[in-house]
Amino acid sequence: MRTSNNPVLSRRDVFSRGSYPGVATPSTETLDAMYGATPTITRRMTIDDVVVRTATLLGIVVVTGGGAWALRLSTGPAIIAALAGFVIAMLVTVRRTINPPLILTYAALEGVFLGAISRVFELAYPGIVVQAVVGTVATFAGILIAYKSGRIRVTPKFQKMVVGALFGLVGLMVVNLLASVFVSGGLGLRSGGPLAIVFSLVCIGVAALSFALDFDAIEKGIARGAPERESWLAAFGLLVTLVWLYLEILRLLSYLRER
Repeated sequence: MRTSNNPVLSRRDVFSRGSYPGVATPSTETLDAMYGATPTITRRMTIDDVVVRTATLLGIVVVTGGGAWALRLSTGPAIIAALAGFVIAMLVTVRRTINPPLILTYAALEGVFLGAISRVFELAYPGIVVQAVVGTVATFAGILIAYKSGRIRVTPKFQKMVVGALFGLVGLMVVNLLASVFVSGGLGLRSGGPLAIVFSLVCIGVAALSFALDFDAIEKGIARGAPERESWLAAFGLLVTLVWLYLEILRLLSYLRER
């Protein structure tokens, strides 16, 4: 059963099912070899590991984002950084082994993208970046408190609802992009009108609920004895959702400013 809508977490057995790791009953020869071998101790992942890795990635985003802002990078480099980040995110997601340098590179590229884009928005709508950051932090903290207090319970029905909404949103985004090739503004999901405002609100809601699924997946990974290295993947999954949430809040605020 999938425990998170985030493909980074849901693809890993340790975050989704059974105990860690699942192995077949060893043969007599294997047991003899194991008995004579030097034991290897693997430290298990803790919540502190996830917090430290997440803080590290966010720190890199802030540093590279600040650099992009100070250098006044245009939307061109921002788009290149976003595309490169997307490719790396796909590599991290599909690889069966965890590569911390690749995850750190993703954070750096996302920082460049967010720094450049945020400056564009700030020039058009002074003060909007601080509002978006506060909104992102408040949403994350609110979902975390609601999850830890039991107000949000991650049930199979809840999981299906969020995952279905996520795929629906992605589908609408793709259709809107294709439609924009033939009709100016496409379906109007990003045009700044009433429909765009509603769409951004839905995206923010789904992104927020995604955190609950990710928190649940991380807790189960820790309970099942995931190795410490898996904390990099957990932090990466949280960062992906945080970036999406920030961008959606930034868009929504810009729509409201226009009105």
